[in-house]
Amino acid sequence: MRIDFNQIQEMTMPCGYEGTGEMSARFFAGEGGKLISCRIHPGGSIGLHSHPASDDVNFVLLGTGLAVCDGQEEPLEPGVCHICKKGSEHSIQNTGEGDLVLLTLVVERGEGRENDT
Repeated sequence: MRIDFNQIQEMTMPCGYEGTGEMSARFFAGEGGKLISCRIHPGGSIGLHSHPASDDVNFVLLGTGLAVCDGQEEPLEPGVCHICKKGSEHSIQNTGEGDLVLLTLVVERGEGRENDT
């Protein structure tokens, strides 16, 4: 399967889960999960939230940031992959002067899906 993110409209929105600032993203949803090309703009953060039914895999393409997963701080930089496993909670903050660019894969893994975002 080929997914052309150039053909998916980019949306700019407030960062979620009571985070700060704005982010821009292109979403692809398929059976079993989502693929998201995301840019958290400078000063932005995605607030603390849980993943009761999915793994959330975030691969850093550009920029610097900080993830906090189950209370553990994880510095983010290009080439680093942050994984929030099913049942865990995390937040992501852009700590740099430019966009924090992520490729995110959300893999659904069972019950509780209707509550997992």
